[in-house]
Amino acid sequence: MKVLVIGGGGREHAIVDAIVRSDSTASVYCVPGNAGIAAQAKCLSMDPNDFSGLVSFCKKEGIDLTIVGPEQFLSQGIVDFFMEKGLRIFGPTKEAARLETSKVFAKHFMKRWGIPTAKFQVFNSGQRDELEDYVKNSKYPLVLKADGLAGGKGVVIVNDYAQVKVELTNFFDRKVFGSAGETIVVEEFLNGVEASLFAVTDGKNYVLLPSAQDYKRIGENDTGLNTGGMGAFAPTPFLDEKNLKIVRSEIIERVIEGTNAEAFPFRGCLYCGLMITANGPKVVEFNSRFGDPETQSVL
Repeated sequence: MKVLVIGGGGREHAIVDAIVRSDSTASVYCVPGNAGIAAQAKCLSMDPNDFSGLVSFCKKEGIDLTIVGPEQFLSQGIVDFFMEKGLRIFGPTKEAARLETSKVFAKHFMKRWGIPTAKFQVFNSGQRDELEDYVKNSKYPLVLKADGLAGGKGVVIVNDYAQVKVELTNFFDRKVFGSAGETIVVEEFLNGVEASLFAVTDGKNYVLLPSAQDYKRIGENDTGLNTGGMGAFAPTPFLDEKNLKIVRSEIIERVIEGTNAEAFPFRGCLYCGLMITANGPKVVEFNSRFGDPETQSVL
């Protein structure tokens, strides 16, 4: 079997390592890869943004399966492009990937399908006055989320109105998140323990991988700003059988049902970012691919 892995980080290294361990006869390629991956796969000096070039390589080499690591390529429609060319690729279409690439889309989808998540309101840069009026009368802390992709850094917890004003300057005036921050989701703050769970699905059936817990904040003792991930461990003891049953029935199965009903079936890895609260698991976010750094501990 010939497999192409797209990406060049620790997550992709873990995926390559798992493939090699599961099938020692597999020929594994990686674009662009890294020095560590090069010990187990052939790293190619190709531009991963060149979808036509990747397709040509896959057809020339007879690649049986392509696995996409980073979300940016999913958001650009790499799966749609490969499928149009008759190639097998693991990941959701551009439309299905909106569960990750647009927080607004994901929140409204969850609301439509009764998926447990934090209460929220949506505001864009032209609704700044309405946003400020809303937060003046809200209970703190609150969570501000950039609508678009921000490398895991587009979430800010605010503890008072003065802090909101500072962050609105960052979002709307300084544009620290670019166009991703032109629309903001304002959420209630959820108390609990975070956990990550991956569901591998063909759009109808699914298999759960071991749960994980990552550490997002940059400082010691869980302090400082959020990052894409400082480290992780698996499995997490907080996602017990009782909570797993709820996650299956009220989250994953409703996502599968909803995406099929709305004509964008989700195929690939559904990453459920969860908060285990006193009232059960709630969705903090969805991602449309394997998590980084959780994949390194899960696999």
